[in-house]
Amino acid sequence: MTVTPKISINNGNLVVHGKTILTGVPDNIVLTPGTGAGLLAGAFIGATASNSKSLHVFPVGTLEGLRFMCLFRFKLWWMTQRMGTCGKDLPLETQFLLVESKDETAEGEPDDAPTIYTVFLPLLEGQFRSALQGNEKNEVEICLESGDTAVETDQGLHLVYMHAGTNPFEVISQAVEAAEKHMQTFVNREKKKLPSFVDWFGWCTWDAFYTDVTAEGVEEGLKSLSEGKAPPRFLIIDDGWQQIGNEIRESNAVVQGAQFANRLIGIKENHKFQRNKKGENKNTVPGLKLLVDEAKQQHNVKYVYVWHALAGYWGGVKPAAAGMEHYDTALAYPVSSPGVMGNQPDIVMDSLAVHGLGLVHPKKVFSFYNELHAYLASCGVDGVKVDVQNIIETLGAGHGGRVALTRAYHQALEASIARNFPDNGCIACMCHNTDGMYNAKQTAVVRASDDFYPRDPASHTIHISSVAYNSVFLGEFMQPDWDMFHSLHPAADYHAAARAIGGCPIYVSDKPGNHNFDLLKKLVLPDGSVLRALLPGRPTRDGLFSDPARDGKSLLKIWNVNKCSGVVGVFNCQGAGWCKIAKTTRIHDTSPGTLTTNVSAADVDIISKVAGPNWGGDVVVYCHRSGELIRLPKEAVVPVTLKVLEFEVFHLCPLKEITSSISFAPIGLLDMFNTGGAVEQFDVKEESSNQAAFFDGEVASELTTPLSDIRAPSAIITLRARGVGRFGAYSSQCPLKCTIDGTDTSFEYESATGLMTLSLPVPEEEMYRWVIDIQV
Repeated sequence: MTVTPKISINNGNLVVHGKTILTGVPDNIVLTPGTGAGLLAGAFIGATASNSKSLHVFPVGTLEGLRFMCLFRFKLWWMTQRMGTCGKDLPLETQFLLVESKDETAEGEPDDAPTIYTVFLPLLEGQFRSALQGNEKNEVEICLESGDTAVETDQGLHLVYMHAGTNPFEVISQAVEAAEKHMQTFVNREKKKLPSFVDWFGWCTWDAFYTDVTAEGVEEGLKSLSEGKAPPRFLIIDDGWQQIGNEIRESNAVVQGAQFANRLIGIKENHKFQRNKKGENKNTVPGLKLLVDEAKQQHNVKYVYVWHALAGYWGGVKPAAAGMEHYDTALAYPVSSPGVMGNQPDIVMDSLAVHGLGLVHPKKVFSFYNELHAYLASCGVDGVKVDVQNIIETLGAGHGGRVALTRAYHQALEASIARNFPDNGCIACMCHNTDGMYNAKQTAVVRASDDFYPRDPASHTIHISSVAYNSVFLGEFMQPDWDMFHSLHPAADYHAAARAIGGCPIYVSDKPGNHNFDLLKKLVLPDGSVLRALLPGRPTRDGLFSDPARDGKSLLKIWNVNKCSGVVGVFNCQGAGWCKIAKTTRIHDTSPGTLTTNVSAADVDIISKVAGPNWGGDVVVYCHRSGELIRLPKEAVVPVTLKVLEFEVFHLCPLKEITSSISFAPIGLLDMFNTGGAVEQFDVKEESSNQAAFFDGEVASELTTPLSDIRAPSAIITLRARGVGRFGAYSSQCPLKCTIDGTDTSFEYESATGLMTLSLPVPEEEMYRWVIDIQV
């Protein structure tokens, strides 16, 4: 039997599922079908050259007239999204490409041909790394480079992996799983241990203090939040705690207090954190341990992380620093790839190119990490935020190239994390290069975008759109972290709502005393836990190829799921983005318009799995900001209209038919951003011994008395729920009785909408799950 490949080159065209994606494919392009489980639906693109070089640019074919979404590095550290329809729209340093293709239908004919989604993943092969880019002739090109002029090749057979199908989210997951099987150098997110801090509210010192952080400042911040009943249970002590040399003093090397050319001179905390009590020998108890112990014992912090750069500090480790001679550190001068140079210049690179970076020898870097992490662990630290990671790709000369050096550093880092932090305590940051992602076997949390910049008005809308689109790709490798934010800020609720549905850790970087506790109560439960959605938040399918930051007409819809419902957040992100001409993020529309879109159950891509078998397609929709509850028939939509920096969160709760006349759906904690995250379980037990009678009269909204004299109970609904406050559910008929943990409780019922509300008390235990029994 002959199997016709779904991806092939026919007459110079790259054809996917019968649809032409690229034309004019050159003769030196080689297509190798995938083999083995998971790879059969895909193919690898390779290329050959007439001579060996350390950098090749291979045209692959012409792309015209097809919508695409790509993720590219707009600067060394970070990706963002770009949409287009032809090859010249494809930016330098593209690391992920998704192309939409569908048959054109004649006017008046039904459009029943499936849309095909094709993903292109530029890979690592040997010592080389691939990226995609476009040229003015609308050709898609593969840029293949080693980062070391001594490392050359004249070919690569597995430079880009292609995979295609009819569901974009499934296609992307399948493509990354296939790449995992082929490369065997990384592990996908679902197989990794997620550190426990992600389910607790946190505070980071960065935007509160920048590098001026002190032990006293840390205590002040923890106390300030705890007193407002938003207790942080994890803490990140960011840049500013380490022993840093200050031999380099240069005004243009300083941004927000980060001294990019300075180097690490010791693995212990600096003088700002030495807090030994009077009369004690200064060598008795490290100041960092005192601070961590106080955070955990006095403020009930569960997890403390500290910051360090992948190279130790921004400028690396000082060569031959006292006590650090055995790391064989040497000055190295970073060299950016042409693709990065063609996008946004970087002040860190400018500084290091002049002063150099103290690079720990790759054979000694495990020793460096292990000694650093062992010391931190001895102080009670639970993990590290490892920043400035992509600098390593610029230092590959003399070390076998960028891929080899990055792999050596990541293997050493992960080995040290595994040895010293048993909860897999690591957050990867400034790390959006495929050199690192395709070498991450263990790291499970990744910062999803450039920083939250509290003082930059251009940054807020593009931040939300970037984290959502970047999560389409990053979320296959790790749990995306959508960054800290300020709770007291003009865009605070906008940022908070996005974090609440992003599936990400939720943490702020408030200055002590500068908090909006009314906002934080929508995110944080009294025990310091959060209602985290289950998946990485991603744009809905109908928005994958629209540009919600630049096109002036599209709203961003982000979907996710909880255990018993779906959630869609809608955000107006128009007006700002990265500009390829100015090579910076800027406002391009000072007065973006008011926009409208529709929300439906289909926006939650896997809602049928959440609903379970025998679901008819109907949902109830709870609108967080308006408080409306709408029963939505299958395929019906809810319109939403938003101005810039406005949002709404829709909770889509599948309706379960209890009997022919009673349908029910749990909603959750009505005052929380992620309302449905409070519902952990939903079970129905039919009362078969009783014949249900029907009650057709009016029911007063304040009615709390059982109706047993009118109709017998048909079923008992059991919910398991977390949290405190107003809990809501939809019932097509007024329930007869309600108990919480076996105790009768009053409830209210609105017959016009079917909304049933009750009040959950404050639980005495952390992460407590109430048992709510509702008789209908």
